[in-house]
Amino acid sequence: MKKLFTRLLSFFNAIRSRIAFYPTVIALLGFLFTFLTLFLEEQGASDLLRENFPSLIVNSGDTALSVLGAIITGLISMMVFSFSMVMVLLNQASNNYSPRLLPGLISDRKHQTVLGIYLATILYCIFIMVAIDPDASKKDLPGFSVFLGIVFTVICMGAFIYFIHTISQSIQINNILEHIHRESKNRLSKLLDSERNQDAEFPDSKDWYEYKAKKSGYFQNLSIANMLDLCEELQTQFHILPVKGVFILKGTPVFRSKKELDPEKIDEILANFNFARKELVADNYVLAFKQITEIIAKAMSPGINDPGTAVNAIDYLTELMALRMQKRDSSIVNRNDKCLLRLNTVNFEDLIYNVLVTIRTYCSHDLIITQKIGVMFHYLLQQKQKESYYKDIILTEARLFFTSALEAVESKNDIDLIKRYAENLKIDLKNN
Repeated sequence: MKKLFTRLLSFFNAIRSRIAFYPTVIALLGFLFTFLTLFLEEQGASDLLRENFPSLIVNSGDTALSVLGAIITGLISMMVFSFSMVMVLLNQASNNYSPRLLPGLISDRKHQTVLGIYLATILYCIFIMVAIDPDASKKDLPGFSVFLGIVFTVICMGAFIYFIHTISQSIQINNILEHIHRESKNRLSKLLDSERNQDAEFPDSKDWYEYKAKKSGYFQNLSIANMLDLCEELQTQFHILPVKGVFILKGTPVFRSKKELDPEKIDEILANFNFARKELVADNYVLAFKQITEIIAKAMSPGINDPGTAVNAIDYLTELMALRMQKRDSSIVNRNDKCLLRLNTVNFEDLIYNVLVTIRTYCSHDLIITQKIGVMFHYLLQQKQKESYYKDIILTEARLFFTSALEAVESKNDIDLIKRYAENLKIDLKNN
């Protein structure tokens, strides 16, 4: 039962980020609502509305069909326009910022909900039209259902105005950066909360039994609760080897166990690994660093040449980097004061190197970016650090960055400015 629940949860996590998920669910609700209104018609809903609000009831079958037909035609045109706007948004985000942004934009529930409202109303009106007999008497016409169709149309018009507002906001890079920053900050904050009061050491797992993956895919998530239950059931400890976001090939080692496991239990453990073909910031905060770094590199490309966007992105990157410095380089999960599970994470050295090597390659020639990165280094050195060696890593990366910047500029004033930033961090560039 637990294995089935894990598979269902993994399936839900895989499909909820697809653009058709919420529209399909809402459209199905609209279809089912049709049968509810027809049932209410049999209970006399139209007669009750006709007695109290006669002006709201359509008394002609031909008129009802004409109204519903016009509603369907208009909503289909509105839906096509809205869907086209979504495609324009995705295309612009991919070309101007980064293709990695597409999964996050596609999974935006606001846009999916609006499309779902259109579909639900269209399906509702279609099936109500089928239930209307043009030659029926006034009492036999589903006037209540037609009135609801008109009400839903008004709601769709409001949803369309809301959609235009949100789509115009979503396409702005500041809002995209804010969304990435918020999602990754929430994820990092949850990880930091889980690490509080966890100072116990996890034993070395080099000599433990190692087990391999039976399929390929991006390691997106792990069912921690189920893994802890299995640790207690089997009286063992697990060391999860891959970090989230990496692509795991079939046959690659994925976890170690202190005790040897039988094949049935191995399959049960592997079922708790959630593999996917795409990544979301809400599941893996490291993706936020990749996305923001790619936005910086794209903004500084000759085709776009937008240093203002790069500067804004560095501000968000600085705050996330400071938050990451409060986290350990590995995560240990306890239960009942026992260290049962260890998760490998991207260590701080690799994270900051991968971020800054891209910025060095594409931005070291720009003095504005160099100044901003210098401010970032100075800020990070003043922040709280979970590990003492984080400071040495930052200074090493600062030395590499300023050395690269010196090689990219020729003006004496620019060289002197770069050296002053290095001196403020007590970095000696004389030999470089």
